[in-house]
Amino acid sequence: MGLRDVGFYLRGRLSQTVARFLNRRAPAPRPPAPIEDVLRGPVTPLALTRLLEGRSNDARQAALAHWLQTRGVPFRRHAFHTFEGAGENLVVEVGHGARALVLIAHHDAVPKSPGANDNAASVAILLSLLERWAAREPPTRVRILFAACEEIGYLGSRAWVRAHGVADVRGVLSLELPGVGDSLAVWDASAPTPFLETVRGALEGLGLRADDGYHVVGRIPVFGSDHRAFAAAGVPAYGLTSVPAAETEALRQFIFRPLRTALRGARRPRPFDTYHTARDSGETLDAGALERVARVLDAIVALGG
Repeated sequence: MGLRDVGFYLRGRLSQTVARFLNRRAPAPRPPAPIEDVLRGPVTPLALTRLLEGRSNDARQAALAHWLQTRGVPFRRHAFHTFEGAGENLVVEVGHGARALVLIAHHDAVPKSPGANDNAASVAILLSLLERWAAREPPTRVRILFAACEEIGYLGSRAWVRAHGVADVRGVLSLELPGVGDSLAVWDASAPTPFLETVRGALEGLGLRADDGYHVVGRIPVFGSDHRAFAAAGVPAYGLTSVPAAETEALRQFIFRPLRTALRGARRPRPFDTYHTARDSGETLDAGALERVARVLDAIVALGG
């Protein structure tokens, strides 16, 4: 156990405490959708969000594993247990190649939040891509990491990197808050890399333009996600989020100066208005935003990651 691990532990506990405080007066959540109804329904990102929404973290993990098993998708289980917590990563590999593009969507949520945009929607996007790739194998090797315990300092991804290393990883994208907005943000992208150029190329190829249809943002000081476990090991790794173009300036102020925003009593801009709250439900999601993220990921994979 190192000082960095203690820092992650304290940060995770603080995040959980803040979420409980924010949601202390929230009404009882509606019951989650029956898993069998989701399995019989359409395989679209918006529909698949119901697989995890509103369930406990253990139930979210079990529902995801059940979906993969029922759809005949081979996957590996990676269980871990540390002083910080315990969970199970679920890992799917498709395509071929010496090195893998890693796409991450954590399957846990904070206490008392339905966890639709954070982060059932990200899981749903990757499940919809797996369905497409079952009929059309991607031209490169893709590793999908459905990570556990992201809300505890990216614990699942840190455990995966500790156990498996990064020697065969060419680049990493972690999906966060993909279900609101008409623009995209690639973040924690402080320096140019070949992988970042591939991501930019895919975005431009879809007709998105820099500082309009997409934004590349440097290191974010407070918020983070699973890709940071890989970045710490020296791999080019970024977050990918959907944001409303009209909120760009408000988002910059909130993300880089969150304490000032809180002290001024200013509203949290979308998509952070529901982040870690009881309002993070499927009704707030935009099918178009989800499909846009799916198309971008498919385009990145088509360019070879």
